[in-house]
Amino acid sequence: MSYRNAWHRDGGEVTCLACGESVARDDAREYDKHGDRWDRDEKEFEFLCKPCYRECCHSPRRGLEDRLVEAGAGTTDRATFLRRYCALAREEAPERQP
Repeated sequence: MSYRNAWHRDGGEVTCLACGESVARDDAREYDKHGDRWDRDEKEFEFLCKPCYRECCHSPRRGLEDRLVEAGAGTTDRATFLRRYCALAREEAPERQP
């Protein structure tokens, strides 16, 4: 088995987390919500189709996933999530300034 095949064992379809389209695994890119796709232990990756992947911001996102979870992403209504997220972003703003 080649090095590539060790990571890509099936050629099935995956669903793009951004647009919801089903695409061949070979036509998708892995997305690691923790921002470290090289650490593969005990992870299940989500996928982006290539067009959505190209549209993504590839800037560092240290702490973003933790902030999203703390704000209630996917578990609360939109207004509550936005209120919490904005409050958390304001609290962290001084740390991010150079």
